[in-house]
Amino acid sequence: MYKIVSIPGDGIGPEVVAGALEVLEKVGRKHGLDFSVEEHPFGGASYDLHGEMLTDATLEACRNCDAVLLGAVGGPKWENLPHDKKPEAALLRIRKELGLFANLRPAKVYDALVDASSLKDEVVRGTDFLVFRELTGGIYFGQPRGFDENRGWNTMVYERYEVERIARLAFEAARKRSGRVMSIDKANVLEVSQFWRNVVQEIHKDYRDVELNHMYVDNAAMQIVRNPKQFDVIVTGNLFGDILSDIAGMITGSLGMLPSASIGSKHALYEPIHGSAPDIAGRNIANPIATIASVAMMFEHSFRRTDIATEIYDAIENALASGIRTADIAKPGEKTVSTTDMTNAIVRQL
Repeated sequence: MYKIVSIPGDGIGPEVVAGALEVLEKVGRKHGLDFSVEEHPFGGASYDLHGEMLTDATLEACRNCDAVLLGAVGGPKWENLPHDKKPEAALLRIRKELGLFANLRPAKVYDALVDASSLKDEVVRGTDFLVFRELTGGIYFGQPRGFDENRGWNTMVYERYEVERIARLAFEAARKRSGRVMSIDKANVLEVSQFWRNVVQEIHKDYRDVELNHMYVDNAAMQIVRNPKQFDVIVTGNLFGDILSDIAGMITGSLGMLPSASIGSKHALYEPIHGSAPDIAGRNIANPIATIASVAMMFEHSFRRTDIATEIYDAIENALASGIRTADIAKPGEKTVSTTDMTNAIVRQL
């Protein structure tokens, strides 16, 4: 029995999570696996119910399960709350409380969707790399932080152990892929980045079979767009990873295509990288693929069933190859399907 906590969240979150849970149920029936799914509120939905974005009950449930499936958080309704009360603050807190120090974001261009990218076919076809973003350190968590009417300030800090553990995960992953790691920093300007680079180089001594290169973050942003196929595994800090993984997301044609896994030594949380998209919430037109692919990552990393993960990825690929498209990945004038229809197409492929 696998125990999963579902936290649909806000906006399109409940719609795409519902689709992902259908896929989970189908896989369970097919392979004789039992799942216990327990739903809890989070983000704005939690605030409206309980006056806080992350309740102790939700956090405790997340601590006592095998994996967490998250939809999306936030929206205009809660934008004017104090900074530490916003949905994004709750997201940072749950990552910290669960020790989710590594965010894995694959950037894979499906052959059937090459023409959905804003880049040329020859640039994006065959793109398949994995971003390891450090998730619980860096400028998002550094102290002191604050602002007054005359200035604002944040602190970017990395401890040795924080860099070591994310670097090891990246090197281990590269061993199972094409054997190349690109560490991205700003070591020509920032002392904290020079420290990052030094530690990554030290850890590389234990992985001599893996090729290690370094790149400045501004150049990396350009290179991801210019020649994304040059990358295999990227490892970088919290701020840079946040930005670069969204850039990587757009080369696939839509953020609605990309899943993510946030993992630690004891816990794991899986979520699409897109936001809550309040402008289309409740209309049954959101793309569920990123959330469904997040379930595939759950099987891959939490349940150690790469065979099932592959089945889900293949089902997505085959559904797309059949020509079915949600609005975000359709060509102008092309017929589109609903969230439900896309989910059903993937379930049929399974």
